[in-house]
Amino acid sequence: MSGATPAPVSPPARRLPLAGVLRVGSPSDIWFKPALSVVAAIAPPNLTLLALGRLDLAMYTMAGSLCALYAHNRPYAARARALVWVVLGMLGGLGVALVAASLTGSAVVLVTVGALLAAAQKVLCDATRVGPPGNVVLTFVSSASLFAPQTLGQIPGHLALAAATGVWAWLVCMAPALVRPHGPERRATAAALKAAAAYADTGGTGEGRARARAAGYAAVQAAWQSLLSTSVRSRTRRALERLVVRAEVALAAPTEADAVRMRAWAGALRGTGPVPQAGLERAAADELLGVDAAGGLWARLGPLTPLAVRTALGCALAGYASLALGIGRPYWALVTAASLYQANVALTWSRAVQRVVGNVVGVLVFAAVVPLAHLGEAALVVCCLAFSFGAELLISRNYWLGSVCVTPMALLITEFAGYQKPGELMAERLVDTVVGALVGFVAAVAVTNRRAGDRVERALTAADRARERAARLLAEQHPDAAALETARRGLAAALADLRATADAAAGEWWLPALPQERVVLAEKAGHRTLAATARRQGLLPERRTDTETEDARP
Repeated sequence: MSGATPAPVSPPARRLPLAGVLRVGSPSDIWFKPALSVVAAIAPPNLTLLALGRLDLAMYTMAGSLCALYAHNRPYAARARALVWVVLGMLGGLGVALVAASLTGSAVVLVTVGALLAAAQKVLCDATRVGPPGNVVLTFVSSASLFAPQTLGQIPGHLALAAATGVWAWLVCMAPALVRPHGPERRATAAALKAAAAYADTGGTGEGRARARAAGYAAVQAAWQSLLSTSVRSRTRRALERLVVRAEVALAAPTEADAVRMRAWAGALRGTGPVPQAGLERAAADELLGVDAAGGLWARLGPLTPLAVRTALGCALAGYASLALGIGRPYWALVTAASLYQANVALTWSRAVQRVVGNVVGVLVFAAVVPLAHLGEAALVVCCLAFSFGAELLISRNYWLGSVCVTPMALLITEFAGYQKPGELMAERLVDTVVGALVGFVAAVAVTNRRAGDRVERALTAADRARERAARLLAEQHPDAAALETARRGLAAALADLRATADAAAGEWWLPALPQERVVLAEKAGHRTLAATARRQGLLPERRTDTETEDARP
């Protein structure tokens, strides 16, 4: 970068938004996969318990079955490993909760244990990037189990039920590999191509240019992480890698034909047909190494410390407040608080609004459905299955819509051990939702995250170094092809991380002014270097594009 360091500019995003918080978006491309998987994982165990007359044990089988919600975006080899850790994590939290419930009847102690478990689950899920639904399901299982009557002698049997259904959930999630073994990688690559096409549609200019380009690089990084999550190399994987490289190149300097070409390739990746050939004969095609810029687990744990403190404090205070109000299920307030915490305060506020609205509507839905559910235990199981499917159908459109189904499902689960008074159940749920959201958000505001500004500085430094490394190679008369490819990919990853870090910090409170102008200049310089690198590799025509001309302006 050149020129004087611009003065920091205070970001305008540090406010609590309401516009758009409840806006309904498009569903996820794969919403039906977790929806069908969770139904397939829940139905056989619950119907078996129904036939045996032991539906009171459904809470423990549900714990394992809900693991079927995870890892649907991962290649199957990586999914197998991730799901093992999810099941083990679920069993660990459940085991701690059951032991605590059997050793003490103090609600204050149990809430404290639940808050500490929630913080640990939040940090581990974020650090491992396990993906949706993150820590919320694990926290729901462990927190509810804290307040279930328990003895030490019952714990092995209850854990065995959860482990058995966890294994069944693993099998359900792995079953599609028999039909479409490369499905997740193909979808991730298609998403990268579509994002690159969306950026190409802007012509590299206009108000939405920076946002579209940032979304494109995020999709490309997700595609690389999907492709690199397994060590198995195949003809299909190499063809997909070349398509991701083409998406990266289109983001560096889009041409008029890129949008049409990228969308055609993305469409061809649907199903099980042959992968389109991107034609990278001049681009060191055998040296596609990819970049895993995520870093190690321990490196990601440190920055999550403020989030852990927010979660532990918010969940504990929410549970204590619920106890003070005389609510019989303080774990509902605890889980509500645990579900709020996002990357920054602004996003946490949005989630709080969505949670409250979704739960209020969900309680009304429960009121309408409860007469049907009380017709018999079979009706109760069927309603629970319907709501579990509906939750996954709607939650990707907006979190509040998913909560409309999650709330009645959670209320129905409490009735597996016996029917309860609907009015009392609904009143407690509403109070705990409001208490959990209010106290949880106050904790998020109170626990500052001043490290967010430091992470922006580190991301700026990393982006500058990656650009300088690529520039040094470009200055050589005959740079090593593999080194140039790795440098280009490393710079793309650094720029994607810089944008994500800056966006997350912009939504935090109590921070010093952020260096927004330096971020913009670093991005412009980095994208110019990316285009030059791609041209040197023979991936772009030698003429200068309009995008590069605009990015060259200070």
